[in-house]
Amino acid sequence: MNTIDSNTPSAKRWLIVIAVMSATLMQVLDTTIVNVALPHIQGELNAAPNQISWTLTCYLIASAIIMPLAGYFSDRLGRKNYLLWCIAGFTFASALCGMANSFPQIIAFRLLQGLFGAALVPLSQATLIDIYPPKELGKAMAIFGTGVMVGPILGPTLGGYLTDIASWRWAFYINIPIGIMSFLLSWKVVPNTIKKKRSFDWLGFFFLTITIGAIQYFLDRGNQDDWFNANSIRLAAFFAISGFISFLIYSYFNRGQSIFDLSIFKNRNFTISSLLLLALGIGLFGSIAILPMFLESLLNYPVFITGLTMTPRAISVMFSMIVVGKLCQRIDQRKIVAIGILISAIGTYVCTYYTLEINKWWLIWPLILQGLGLGMLFVPLSTLAFSTLPEKSRVEAASLNSLLRTIGASIGIAVIFNVYTSNTQTSWNHLISFISPYNPNLMEYLQPLHLQITDPIIAPLLSGEVTKQAMMLSTVNVFGFIMLSLLAMLPFILLLKRPKHTEKQLPKERLISD
Repeated sequence: MNTIDSNTPSAKRWLIVIAVMSATLMQVLDTTIVNVALPHIQGELNAAPNQISWTLTCYLIASAIIMPLAGYFSDRLGRKNYLLWCIAGFTFASALCGMANSFPQIIAFRLLQGLFGAALVPLSQATLIDIYPPKELGKAMAIFGTGVMVGPILGPTLGGYLTDIASWRWAFYINIPIGIMSFLLSWKVVPNTIKKKRSFDWLGFFFLTITIGAIQYFLDRGNQDDWFNANSIRLAAFFAISGFISFLIYSYFNRGQSIFDLSIFKNRNFTISSLLLLALGIGLFGSIAILPMFLESLLNYPVFITGLTMTPRAISVMFSMIVVGKLCQRIDQRKIVAIGILISAIGTYVCTYYTLEINKWWLIWPLILQGLGLGMLFVPLSTLAFSTLPEKSRVEAASLNSLLRTIGASIGIAVIFNVYTSNTQTSWNHLISFISPYNPNLMEYLQPLHLQITDPIIAPLLSGEVTKQAMMLSTVNVFGFIMLSLLAMLPFILLLKRPKHTEKQLPKERLISD
């Protein structure tokens, strides 16, 4: 058996990168690629409007529950073996999703997708950290971050294109050739780790499942079910809180035997960086959620054009990550994070000046600025999170980091939709008060249309216009909220420690090739 470590030849290293990142890209794409296909899935599989969102919710819940177990299964099976099982299972589940003929079938197959796909991201991240020396950790995280952050942005574009030219089923079938290539390449070049004996903490897993499942349900269904006005949401909140408290108490009294090592959170850099990445979910996934609604509902852009309009943002994220990955060893990462927050906040602030008459250039360049800033956040935060952790904790740390990122995305989407909905209602109530025959602006608006205030068509016309303007005001307010959430991250940067990168700092665990 050959030992494989950070001195892996460059050619083989890039083959490993292609193998694991293609698997990661499959998983992160599937968090958003089916979004634009939901109406087509609903129509073909006869799903009710309040049921179709379960194709997203069940995938996220299954992924979030299994994600923290990546460290356990990696130890028991060996990292490479577990990766191969996950790739094969995810690819097979994707094929089943594409062949689904009923709504219960696609729900079951999406659950299966989530179960197998959960570990792909943390396993890929841990593998990249292992094959790059500590001094090139920023480069490794830039490669990883490109897939993790660009994938969800490009997902709706690719999903819309595949749905338009073929059918929604190809949003799943596209994973098959990628999965086969990733499996064969991983089987050939990805290093394995030595298996370790670990007992499975069933009670801890039960508490964790209750907690994560309830949190994901609460966040994904809350806005649709009107939050605490629904019994199911109140019940989910109760289970989330009680499950979390039970898990903490149980893990405290069973240290060394719990489902994952909570002492990882004693590492200040890992904890603060992970929480900042969680907060980043509002800025990244919140804007991903609100932009398509603005472009399609208010500007009447087709789905595919909406995706193309958002693509420059993804390209700027990728460009920023590549540049920052090379600068991480030369510049204090904390300064890069601060600059990234400010750039992204400025880009978001410009979005608060969007109007219904905006042209494409003024629509796109603030998004490019946002992307440049967001790209400057992920790489240094990931570098800071893992640079001071011992090798033995990396897979477990990567799985927890991915879990927090997933929950951050759910929080971001839930918060943004709640802010959007409440602001739309408030703005509508405010604007409707100006609809009066004594308002000269209203008369001025009706004059070019050759209409009188008493005409029967006036009520639906004005109602539609008020709704449109209320949605526009709400969109602007949401961008303002995202900007403030980004700026709120700044003080926490002061809590981060700058790591000292040396080759002796982090002993490498032995990796083997079969």
